[in-house]
Amino acid sequence: MTELARTVEEAAAAVRAVSRVKPKVAIILGTGLGALAREVKRPVAISYERIPGMPRTTFHAHAGRVVLGTISGRNVITFEGRFHRYEGYSLQEITLPVRLARALGAEILIVSNAAGGMNPQYKLGQIVIIEDHINLMGDNPLIGVNDDTLGPRFPDMSEPYDRRLIALAEERALALRIPVRTGVYVAVTGPNLETRAEYRFLRGIGGDLVGMSTVPEIIVAAQAGLRALGLSVVTDLCLPDNLEKADIHRIIATANRAEPQMTKLVKDVIAHL
Repeated sequence: MTELARTVEEAAAAVRAVSRVKPKVAIILGTGLGALAREVKRPVAISYERIPGMPRTTFHAHAGRVVLGTISGRNVITFEGRFHRYEGYSLQEITLPVRLARALGAEILIVSNAAGGMNPQYKLGQIVIIEDHINLMGDNPLIGVNDDTLGPRFPDMSEPYDRRLIALAEERALALRIPVRTGVYVAVTGPNLETRAEYRFLRGIGGDLVGMSTVPEIIVAAQAGLRALGLSVVTDLCLPDNLEKADIHRIIATANRAEPQMTKLVKDVIAHL
């Protein structure tokens, strides 16, 4: 057993000691989806500090705990707060929640994030369903000795975001009258935002959104055999010919305004799985 596999087993044992819930759906509550944790019925909360190997979130908008219970009648495990490469963590540490969820029995992963919108058709506060991604982090969570018990050495990435889940999210958004779009998410390390020239480059290679998370989790989800759905909230408009200075407080405020619709959509998607 590799050190990573041992860490996953220890983390899973710590969670099982507190809750008997066997989750079907794992949800990483990034910016724009934090309120979903309050929708968990019969919740059991475990702080990250109590789970072996789990990093500590340093971003003040993220709570830093696992909550197990049910949402829309489905057993879920939610992670209140994710980790980022710019916090100094390795991608193996960042993706431990995905491996933990899989070890506990999860089959579906839902992730959310705040992202810069490079597509001129996007509006501030809009929800975008991620249909594909580009990894520009210069790193990969699968680098190192592979443990076949955690997944194959060379996982296929032809469908990292499950097409059936994308279609379901679009269908439920239409039913709820929530305007959504689809797009390609580009992952960078951050923490600085991009220059005008970088936005032009990212748009030129096919990106619609840019952010500092999500892709490592999706890569590990693909290796582990989880079906994944990714949702972004457009929290700033990254149009190089009309670029405004970024304001983190304004970005968080935009995400918070979008949160009720994001929460409503995810709950409805879960109900119709």
